[in-house]
Amino acid sequence: RRQRQMCIRDSISSRLAQDVLACGVNGETYDLGRPINEDANFVLYKWDDEEGKHAFWHTSAHLLAEALQELYPGIQFGIGPAIENGFYYDVDSETPLTAEDLVKIEAEMKKIVKEALPITRFTKSREEAIAYFKEKEEPYKVELIEDLPEDAVISFYRQGEFTDLCAGPHLDSTGRIKGNAIKLTQCCGAYWRGDANNKMLQRLYGIAFPKQSLLEEHLTMLEEAKKRDHNKLGRELEYFTTVDCIGQGLPVLLPKGARVVQVLQRWVEDTEQKRGYLLTKTPLMAKRDLYKISGHWDHYLDGMFI
Repeated sequence: RRQRQMCIRDSISSRLAQDVLACGVNGETYDLGRPINEDANFVLYKWDDEEGKHAFWHTSAHLLAEALQELYPGIQFGIGPAIENGFYYDVDSETPLTAEDLVKIEAEMKKIVKEALPITRFTKSREEAIAYFKEKEEPYKVELIEDLPEDAVISFYRQGEFTDLCAGPHLDSTGRIKGNAIKLTQCCGAYWRGDANNKMLQRLYGIAFPKQSLLEEHLTMLEEAKKRDHNKLGRELEYFTTVDCIGQGLPVLLPKGARVVQVLQRWVEDTEQKRGYLLTKTPLMAKRDLYKISGHWDHYLDGMFI
């Protein structure tokens, strides 16, 4: 469709607008509340579209942040993106958050959903944005903005008493999220900006759906996956263990596990021989000329043993 100087939401029927979560305008994903200021081709994104899920979960992250702001005054916010399966928000809280806190936070999120707060987008200059977050004592937001170009125009999203630095897109109201289809799944540590030299923040993970039945299906799937978790099964079968001084991501094979690997290796070697495969063995090291040809020398020099 081609429209001029009108809000996307107002350019489609009210019935269709109930199912549409975001919109693609000339290849860029927009909120439904964004105006179209020129002739444009656009597509509508619903829940089954990745772009629709992204807008839904991105808004859910802001919903989580607003609930945290209400419950824990003075809490500081890092980033809160949508991810492949849900969303998270990194926060700096003086008090460590526990599983019991997640239940309380969920309840506050459901309360905000019922308020059906409109979500509005506005922009500030880089200088104005820095001043805004310095006044709010949000150092992590200030740091993010300071990394942007000096001529950058910074977008914000406001819902109720909560305002966040964000590129979007978002839903047009917190009421689009269903209170009975929200679940906070985990709270763990995460270094600010993924750097171990930075402060450890608390990361809250969550998931949300437009229908309670979809949440129930998702939680059932997670429970079934736990039963088949290789980490759980491998330990129960005494195939491997882990030791702190070696590293939690570096399993130590126990006798049963070592035997399994041995049997599999023998089967592979026998099968290769029966089928006529001829093996070669290359050196573990080579002259730098080889890695210059492969491209490793230019791209991965810092991580190589010279």
